[in-house]
Amino acid sequence: MSPKIVEFEELSHRCQKLRGAGKKIVATNGCFDLLHVGHVRYLQAARALGDFLAVGLNGDRSVCELKGTGRPITTETDRAEILAALHCVDLVTIFPKTRATQFLVAVRPAIYVKGGDYIPESLDEEEHAVLKEIGTEIRLIPFETGYSTSGLIEQICKSTSLTNERT
Repeated sequence: MSPKIVEFEELSHRCQKLRGAGKKIVATNGCFDLLHVGHVRYLQAARALGDFLAVGLNGDRSVCELKGTGRPITTETDRAEILAALHCVDLVTIFPKTRATQFLVAVRPAIYVKGGDYIPESLDEEEHAVLKEIGTEIRLIPFETGYSTSGLIEQICKSTSLTNERT
């Protein structure tokens, strides 16, 4: 397992040490199911905002609750390993809840990043309250048009359907 993948219980301690060393921590979270170029560009832009990027990864059960039956396509451990392999990602932790509140409390980031398909008012009320209490700046990174996991799944299904029709 990658040293970048940290158990949730260790997360707060690791981030506290980083803050103590004067590092500006940026945090983001998501499902990151079937990693695509839109995700990579988003994570690179998030990392450019600070010294350290912590990624909270929704666990398998919460992805299913958020995205529906059949998701995630890849397991939480596989998704964590793929994220950890990216140069722009410094730390990955898996959290079991659908909301990132506990992740945010543990990280206490200077900056919290979400994709441009969000607006500050659409953030979960509890998450928003925690970020305000911590004094975290919320930054939105423009959404990469044409890139989505759902779109990729549709494309794969169409391709598979066409292949099956030909045989």
